[in-house]
Amino acid sequence: MAKQFVRFQFKKKIDWGFVSHENVLPLNIGDISTKDLLVGLQKKRIKLNSKSEKPIQKKDVTILSPITAPCQVICQGANYKKHSLESGLDPKSKTYNLFFTKSDVSLTTAIGDIIRPNHVKLLDYEIELGIVFGKDIDLPLDIHSYNPSEYIAALFIANDISARDVQLPQLQWYKGKSYRTFFPAGPILLVLEPGDYELIHSLELNLTVNGQLRQSAKANQMVFPPKESIAELSSFTQIRVGDILLTGTPAGCALKAPGKLKQIFASFLPEHKKWELFIKGQQKRVEYLQPGDVIRATIRTRDGKMDLGEQILQIKQG
Repeated sequence: MAKQFVRFQFKKKIDWGFVSHENVLPLNIGDISTKDLLVGLQKKRIKLNSKSEKPIQKKDVTILSPITAPCQVICQGANYKKHSLESGLDPKSKTYNLFFTKSDVSLTTAIGDIIRPNHVKLLDYEIELGIVFGKDIDLPLDIHSYNPSEYIAALFIANDISARDVQLPQLQWYKGKSYRTFFPAGPILLVLEPGDYELIHSLELNLTVNGQLRQSAKANQMVFPPKESIAELSSFTQIRVGDILLTGTPAGCALKAPGKLKQIFASFLPEHKKWELFIKGQQKRVEYLQPGDVIRATIRTRDGKMDLGEQILQIKQG
């Protein structure tokens, strides 16, 4: 069964711990990287049955991001059909897997604050299932013969926070999604055991804002599932242990593309005028995040066999 780990701070000391019910068993390995943790577990250098460390209650520790920098952050866009529609893309004509990157500078804790930069007005949320690679990929993988469970070491909750008024009008996906605190990760690093890969499709993603359900979907609704996506990635990039893949977000974001008639009308306008109207229209949508809003997000199977914990985030004005 998959095992839960957290990276935490307790009495000014940073460590990793194994989660058991409401307790954290410190591993006494210090503030090592996610890569080093995974390698240590794979090679059995890190023991989970130490009796020299006393368990600590989870409520008494400060949970940190289980994803550490530096790492390569690869993202998938419009990987759920309904999100493609709300983004203005036609799922029938989008026959390609959309990849982009996000800066690891944006990494932050799963329980804490998201800072909205002063110039950003259209701040959006995107719950995503995060995958951590546990094996290097140096050559293209054959989708028909390779075993994805050999390469997927762990899972975690990601929130791909996005400044839509930077990402879209400026065509700046990297910048619009990479401001500091725009990548809450965790709280749990769920390290997979043999047989756990088959349960990924049963994971349920749910996100609320101020108690209102905004996003809800199962991982089996992905257009391009992990096996297919990893095989395609291997054809054009190198993957290292500790690198991550964000597998896309379901429908329910604040962003909603204008209707077809408005898009046709806008196509005749100068570029700057088109985007002025876009921003003006989006500002009418109350779903965009405002200072004081609280986001809660969970990813787990209904039977509880796989549970990635809960993110609790509050929006603060920069």
